[in-house]
Amino acid sequence: MAEMSRPGRAGPGAQVEAQKDDGLLPKHHRVYLILRQEIEDGVYTDDAPMAGEMSLVERFDVSRITIRKAMDRLTQEGWVERQRGRGTFVRGRGTPSPVGASLSGNIENLVAMGLQTDVALIELTYAPAPTQVCAAMGVAPGTVMQRAVRVRSHEGVPFSHLTTWLPEEIGRSFTAEELQRTPMLRLIERAGHRIASASQAITAKLATPEVAQLLRIEPGEALLSVRRQVEDEQGQVVEYITGLYRPDTYEHQMDYRRSRTPAADIWTTKDTTTGADT
Repeated sequence: MAEMSRPGRAGPGAQVEAQKDDGLLPKHHRVYLILRQEIEDGVYTDDAPMAGEMSLVERFDVSRITIRKAMDRLTQEGWVERQRGRGTFVRGRGTPSPVGASLSGNIENLVAMGLQTDVALIELTYAPAPTQVCAAMGVAPGTVMQRAVRVRSHEGVPFSHLTTWLPEEIGRSFTAEELQRTPMLRLIERAGHRIASASQAITAKLATPEVAQLLRIEPGEALLSVRRQVEDEQGQVVEYITGLYRPDTYEHQMDYRRSRTPAADIWTTKDTTTGADT
């Protein structure tokens, strides 16, 4: 038992048009997401009105009420402005994501993120770890480990949901209070495991109702999913973390350098902070 401490017809919206409301997202929300993305991508200009209601009805193959609901939300959030007799104009401008992280493997960047964002500890438990976590750490299936669930925010806006597994002996070396005010990597090093490297995989996942509530989004919205394994200088995996990130508030960045080899010209990653190849 776990121990507790406590987005029809041809066009950009064609695939959405044919869907019914028995999916994870209602039609008006899918329309809203596509239009918001197009606004962010600069598809519309400030000096020309967006397509009218009936044009959107035809494009998305939905009812007028569905379009109205989507436009109402865009209006409420400040993305568009409705002007009587003129139409609907874009007011929101696409801006860079307020939070960014390097994919170069630079551990110092990860620590810096911990210092520049706020964290809320949602759950801290000791429980048998999932099979994939045990395999990554080279321990027997069912080994008890520390599981921490945290939500990171930037300027009051939540952008990531983090689930971390640590070896029990590392987890027992700090308190819940320390975890809320100190970056996890520093706590791991304080426990005697100097961080040497990390590897990660990136994919996409849909937000569960629980995660959606914590990140203030709709269930079923797409999230950037990053799975990372952190190793110490002895090659031991000391952290297994899965992060779910809101794509409207967070982006991963990578720089590349052209490298020439006898066999071919390839791209290699370049550290975005130091410029060193990794």
